[in-house]
Amino acid sequence: MTETRAGLNKNRNKKWNQDVPSGKDAPIGVFDSGVGGLTVVREIMRQIPNEKIIYFGDTARVPYGSKSQETVTRFSEQIVRFLQTFHVKTIVVACNTASAYAMDALEQDCDIPIIGVVKPGARMAAEVTRNGRIGVIATEATINSQIYTQYIQELNQNVTIYGKACPLFVPLVEEGLLEDPVTDEIARRYLTELIDIDIDTLILGCTHYPLIRSTLGRIMGPNVTLVNPAYETARELRQMLKQMNLLNQEPPKLGSNRYQFYVSDKAEKFMNFANSIIKYGILSAKTIHIEKY
Repeated sequence: MTETRAGLNKNRNKKWNQDVPSGKDAPIGVFDSGVGGLTVVREIMRQIPNEKIIYFGDTARVPYGSKSQETVTRFSEQIVRFLQTFHVKTIVVACNTASAYAMDALEQDCDIPIIGVVKPGARMAAEVTRNGRIGVIATEATINSQIYTQYIQELNQNVTIYGKACPLFVPLVEEGLLEDPVTDEIARRYLTELIDIDIDTLILGCTHYPLIRSTLGRIMGPNVTLVNPAYETARELRQMLKQMNLLNQEPPKLGSNRYQFYVSDKAEKFMNFANSIIKYGILSAKTIHIEKY
């Protein structure tokens, strides 16, 4: 007979010991389909520097944007169970597709706070738009979910949201082609129709996209405000931790494993990429078999 998730969690809890971190000293769990969530990690490091972070990048199964809701939810639940083995105090879903597809299921299963990247970005876009024309670029799954449209129009019904799926951006970023003529050409093709519509705000609706922000900003022009949900999520996370009295006021002790990175495939490639965009000394990344969770 298959063991229920509640049973799995119960049995897993029995393995916990008295030496695990708790409360303010516990780490923050962050996950993404690949390297894109590192943009969220980078912002957490900048804005909440005293926190410890456990990151998981699902590099074996990237991208999530072309997969079904059932599959993305199953992947996300596996990752959350893995992160909970570190007794994290909160989990950041640093993936727009997982935020769109899996948040309801994750919130039902978890007894710790979970924050996604969609709502913080949607809130900022609703605040900064001047002409009420907001563009969203994201994966096919995020665009098809209409999640940004739903959240933004709950905040401001007088706006129009124009979604554009940009599926090639994720593999380009994963391959490190951040400043490349190919990326520039594809971006121009994707963004032309949004320019013609005269949007004044563009949500970078995938955490990979801030890594090509300079290209996107150059193509869209100075009159379009780029909203980076990674930045907004870190800001909202800090506020949430403070309100819940979970914000760590003291830096981690010397010798503590402050930042830990795990992936489902190609750890060395991930580590090299991570070190190129995060200047906080990522010494290593470990490969784990996420299907076990």
